[in-house]
Amino acid sequence: MLRKSQGNRETFWDMAGFARKTAMVLLAALAPGAPAFAGDSYFVYFVSASDGIFVSRFDTLTGEISTPKPAAEHETGLNFAELHPGRDYLYACGRAQAGGGKAGGRVHAYAIDAKSGMLDELNVVEIPKGPAHVTIDATGRLLVTASHGGASYTSLRVRKDGSLGEVLSHVAVQGSSVHPKRQTVARPHSANFSPDNRFVLIADLGQDKVLVARVDHATGKLTENDPPFVKVAPGSGPRHLAFHPSGRYVYLINELLSTVAVFSYNPDKGSLREVQTISTLPEGYSQASTTAEVLVHPSGKFLYGSNRGHDSIAVFAIDQANGKLAPVERVSTQGKTPRNFRLDPTGRFLFVANQNSNTVVLFRIDQKTGRLTPAGRSLEVPKPLCVRFVARD
Repeated sequence: MLRKSQGNRETFWDMAGFARKTAMVLLAALAPGAPAFAGDSYFVYFVSASDGIFVSRFDTLTGEISTPKPAAEHETGLNFAELHPGRDYLYACGRAQAGGGKAGGRVHAYAIDAKSGMLDELNVVEIPKGPAHVTIDATGRLLVTASHGGASYTSLRVRKDGSLGEVLSHVAVQGSSVHPKRQTVARPHSANFSPDNRFVLIADLGQDKVLVARVDHATGKLTENDPPFVKVAPGSGPRHLAFHPSGRYVYLINELLSTVAVFSYNPDKGSLREVQTISTLPEGYSQASTTAEVLVHPSGKFLYGSNRGHDSIAVFAIDQANGKLAPVERVSTQGKTPRNFRLDPTGRFLFVANQNSNTVVLFRIDQKTGRLTPAGRSLEVPKPLCVRFVARD
């Protein structure tokens, strides 16, 4: 059942104090050595590039998972999804056909049925350009999208009932780099809130930069930080990034050069300092391949990155003293084009979305070494490109 969005405006509350308290709780929960277990039974959502969103039931103790079924249908393609911190709502971004045939963008807000896992669309908000990535802050009141094709990033209000309000800021960016086809213009590919909720880090594939925006909690608007960005090697193509649970390090996966750049992070200034760059591919590998997703294990001990072309997950050990990476292994994803993957909330399993083989493959994670072992389970999902988990009641 589709519910109409509320038309009334609500003042964007001053979230600064609440944001700091929420961030402190999140950091404590994610700190290395903290208990990773949040429950045994989950809904798993699979965003499809062609057929909407699917849902399965997953038991983390047994590894049993049900056959995916449609949770929300779409007539236009989706790109990415993220969960509200309260886990009651899911937000998905994607394309839309605006007037005059120009490609626009949309963000869909869904309420999650706690019993069935089905998604009830609350409302849809159109934004100026088609977004590739969506994220939400720790308070659940501010959503940010990054537009790879629209050279911009956008912030939107999230209402108390989970529905989306108006666009609060739309920031256009300009620039280029050395790749003759992929870097002729700026291409923001992802956005991530800092652990303390004060900054948003935007990976810009087109400029070879990580842009940093400061969050105004009184208005929900984003403004350029000082310093406004950090550069990476020319031709790298920054795509996605992940914070270490300690908040001390940031890991940036570079699509075009298939590398991970490691940064130390200054939370007071929102600034980054590169300390290492390491390849995700085996030494001597020369065939075409690009990276996609990067994630840190809840323990903070391991990092995972996906290779499309080599079709593998690269596993690294993290040095807790300085955040640097050491290669552990590269494991076949048993499919083609792993655009996205996700670790389940307990840190026991890794789900790989193989977009071009229409499969999601499960792996078990060795808690001591970080190594991956096939769990013997493969799900059929049309063009899967995003995986998300929600604890079941």
